Amino acid sequence: MQTKNNESLLLIDGMALLFRAFFATAVSGQYMLNSKGMPTNGVHGFLRHMLTAVSEFSPTHVAVCWDMGSKTFRTELFDGYKANRGEAPVELIPQFDLAKEVTAAFDIPNIGLAGYEADDCIGTLARQASGSIHVSILTGDRDILQLLDERVSVILLKKGYGNYQVHTPETFYEECGLIPRQMIDLKALMGDPSDNYPGVKGIGEKTAMKLLLEHGHIEGILANLDSLSKSHKTKIEQDLDMLHLSRRLAEIHCEVPVGCELPSALFSPNRQKVEAMLNDTGLRGISRLIPYQSEPVFE
Repeated sequence: MQTKNNESLLLIDGMALLFRAFFATAVSGQYMLNSKGMPTNGVHGFLRHMLTAVSEFSPTHVAVCWDMGSKTFRTELFDGYKANRGEAPVELIPQFDLAKEVTAAFDIPNIGLAGYEADDCIGTLARQASGSIHVSILTGDRDILQLLDERVSVILLKKGYGNYQVHTPETFYEECGLIPRQMIDLKALMGDPSDNYPGVKGIGEKTAMKLLLEHGHIEGILANLDSLSKSHKTKIEQDLDMLHLSRRLAEIHCEVPVGCELPSALFSPNRQKVEAMLNDTGLRGISRLIPYQSEPVFE
């Protein structure tokens, strides 16, 4: 599809924004109950993050991706994947559907598929769209940085609202000395405590970085095992199966059977529709943040 040079697509990690907003206020018990008794603190913050970013970066197209349950192909591969995470707080559970409802009121596509994570949907859509339009990804999760390329940038949320770290492949290399795809092998070697998979036991970030800088990727490391120190060689050989499994867990799957036609993601919210939803859900204070398109002028 041909697009104008100034068009861009903002892919939003809905789960990352919703969880971030919920826990930022839940710590002080500020659940913001609406007239129906439903907590709205997470949805309120999610909308603030989304609309602040839309105002800051002016995308022409927007889509939001979501997790669709805790069971995914990764939990099938490894029982322990994210097993260290407790159940969602009861105050957050009804806000999952509410967040999707208010997103739909903006005529923004909600995208997710059972068996996959939001990251996988984001990676798939970014790959599909980046051939015709520049893509930016809004998230608080650094795992997404593996998707960086010349047509895909990542906007990392920092503390508060409106504070960002924008990454391109160049800024990522300046920060850590790796190319984006090497993030996958880095996590495969050192594991990821937040996602609860171990990588190679005894290999930490410093050693993993050193090995990747010397050998480029896991295949290069394995092809040169005899040149490694006895300690590193032994650790990798003893955990070879977990190394390969951790790599599969770390890599964002970019061939999910989802799609988003660009016209459906055009950001042009209907004022009446949006404000009716916000009033009905007790979120009317968000209205001031909405960058509505200018009304057409008829002569």
